[in-house]
Amino acid sequence: MGVDLQRANRIYQKLLTVAPNLMDIKRHTKSKASVYLDLSCDILESGRDYRRIALSHYWEHPFGDLIPDPDMEVSIFFDWELAEATTYRDVFIYENAYPVDGEPPDFHVHSRINDVLEQWLQNLADQGHMLVPKG
Repeated sequence: MGVDLQRANRIYQKLLTVAPNLMDIKRHTKSKASVYLDLSCDILESGRDYRRIALSHYWEHPFGDLIPDPDMEVSIFFDWELAEATTYRDVFIYENAYPVDGEPPDFHVHSRINDVLEQWLQNLADQGHMLVPKG
């Protein structure tokens, strides 16, 4: 069992549907799509052909706190046209596909959270979300 590279390429393509200018986003951007929750994108790490981002929906708790649900970290490899979820968090759980730095992923967690990411990106595209660089 290994990382599903075909799925990683599909995720990459779906991500670029929602964020076609992802390389140009400097720190943060947000998408508003009609009646749906806003989509936030934060650049966590940036290299020549690599980005690590956080994608999140936030809902407001009655006391005013913003709660991320879901919040996913995604690694994007532009030169290979691959993307993968590395973490998933919602109000109930936190999962890390790479619990030990430098080691292979926990393939069960990796598969599960990347299935979620692929479906979520499709839903975001269907809802009309578009992340564009600010300014």
